[in-house]
Amino acid sequence: MNTHLHVTAWALAFILFIVVVILNKSGKAKGAKIVQMILRLDYLFILYSGGTLLAGYFGAPQMGEAIFKGLAGIWAIFAMEMISLKSGREEATKGWWIQLVIAVILTMILGFGRLGLGFLP
Repeated sequence: MNTHLHVTAWALAFILFIVVVILNKSGKAKGAKIVQMILRLDYLFILYSGGTLLAGYFGAPQMGEAIFKGLAGIWAIFAMEMISLKSGREEATKGWWIQLVIAVILTMILGFGRLGLGFLP
């Protein structure tokens, strides 16, 4: 159940993130602020479900990889938040986009590949 919640929350986060960036670029600050608050609530779902998935790995051989995946996920959330904030102020976001891509690739490789969607072997 937590795996489905986690994947759904991430998918929703990416959709909301793109909406926030588009609204910021089009100058609709009020709409972007509302969607950004919903996105921040979604971050809490991601952190909760990810924390419960991580707890299942304590004592397992993949515990180190699971912790690294969690840190990469937090890095991705932080990069998304910084892009959302800076795009509203029209500051440079290129470095944050690069970090987001790297963090998401690491998280996806570990989450879908090595750790097998959060199921213990």
